Amino acid sequence: MAFFKKKEKSQEDYYLASQWVLMGRKLKRHKLARISLVILGILYFSALFGNFIAPYGMEEFDGLYRNSAPTKIHVMYEGEYVGPYVFKLEKTIDRTNFSVTITENTSEYYPIEFLAHGIEYKFLGIFKTDLHLFGVGEGSNGGTGAKIMLFGADSLGRDLFSRVLYGSQVSLTIPFASAIISFFLGILIGSLSGYFGGMFDIIVQRIIEVIGAVPQIPLWMALSVAIPAGVSTVKMYFYMTLILSFINWTGMARVVRGKMLSLKNEDFVMAARLSGVSTWNIIWRHLVPGFMSYLIVSMTLSIPGSIVGETSMSYLGLGIKSPATSWGVLLQEASAVTEIASNPHKLIPIIFVTITVLAFNFLGDGLRDAADPYK
Repeated sequence: MAFFKKKEKSQEDYYLASQWVLMGRKLKRHKLARISLVILGILYFSALFGNFIAPYGMEEFDGLYRNSAPTKIHVMYEGEYVGPYVFKLEKTIDRTNFSVTITENTSEYYPIEFLAHGIEYKFLGIFKTDLHLFGVGEGSNGGTGAKIMLFGADSLGRDLFSRVLYGSQVSLTIPFASAIISFFLGILIGSLSGYFGGMFDIIVQRIIEVIGAVPQIPLWMALSVAIPAGVSTVKMYFYMTLILSFINWTGMARVVRGKMLSLKNEDFVMAARLSGVSTWNIIWRHLVPGFMSYLIVSMTLSIPGSIVGETSMSYLGLGIKSPATSWGVLLQEASAVTEIASNPHKLIPIIFVTITVLAFNFLGDGLRDAADPYK
């Protein structure tokens, strides 16, 4: 008897649950979506606390470590366990054939310390501190100057791991911000276009067709020309957000317009009109909420395109420029085949771009399946 009561209770909860609750339950059963959500959470957490996690500042460099491979981490020294440590690099110049050799100086080791002191920064943009998650301490014989570069160094001797973290603050937030702007802009214009129709609808659709007809790279170049030369990094951040929003709102607007055309003559809309409900309330309280879950899925699936767009713009020199950094800026150094052949570690940023795009796509697929909870 208890079993049947429990079954009836679960069935009752299922049919009385809201669509959002049902979406959440179905999303939990989608393994790839759950894994993607965890990965994206880690990436955005790392971007938020990038200044703390990065052992070095964005512009810190050491000429000795130019183009150096990822630092080797050791734990045993002369047969004894001493904890994680690194060796300092040493440059040797052969004046006979004018060659330079970089080797590890094994005469002393430099322990890796957690909560180490380094360059000063503002934690979360508020509190000044010089604490970093990890760093290299003094050598076993009192020496200084060793570095830990988990992803190696670039052509100027800057830590690639730190620059990937700083770059994520741009490459992860610009697409997200532009997707949100495109989301609301597309809903507003698409709702008005589909609900009222007429000349306004014709003008909006022609604008969408013109924007969609222009290839993206020439469109990025045309819009980037409008950006004043020598603008600050903060202003360039907002300009890029606006450019990506201007390009991406059209898809959302067309989706919303189609939904409006199919729903505006339904009985519940006619009943709302006869009851004296204003047009604004009919659109935002009766029509849009009916397919909001679908719109959120559509926005999630549009973010990967914005990430690729921002990376491509920075890679082509149309967006963020050095000394500021983004994943696209970091990939500029890996554009030459000879550079990749001699320093393959410079391709590490593209791994983060790929993982982020795949994670958003898998999350979008999970949300798309969950958007139809009764299926």
